[in-house]
Amino acid sequence: MESGKPVEIICSACGKDTLLIRKPKYDGFTKAGETLTCASCGHEYPGEDAVPFKGKKVVQVFSDADRSAKVEVFRENEAEHLCRHCANYVINPFMQWCSLHKKEVEATDTCPQFKPKPPPKEEEKKPETKPAL
Repeated sequence: MESGKPVEIICSACGKDTLLIRKPKYDGFTKAGETLTCASCGHEYPGEDAVPFKGKKVVQVFSDADRSAKVEVFRENEAEHLCRHCANYVINPFMQWCSLHKKEVEATDTCPQFKPKPPPKEEEKKPETKPAL
């Protein structure tokens, strides 16, 4: 059974709230289609468009009025001056280090000597050379 396709139906033959069974049809070793049958009574549907799929009801418990106001943790541009965005910030698997102050820091620390990191350099694209055969 492929995921993503609906399987809940209300059978037009028996009237039950049931599931759709999809079985592949083969012509030799080639898949030729699918048989679509009711899990309760075995009624076979001729095609996907003839199957009475159950409509999914969207239950909405909360409205937009129930949502909380957007929380702003940092003032404008304040997050840009964190140590993790500084040119002097060095990170390795064991610690985070400030190379200017020569001390261990956290990514969310700040200091007055903040210097932004330079933008990443674009690597030159070298033309691909194919090996001679």
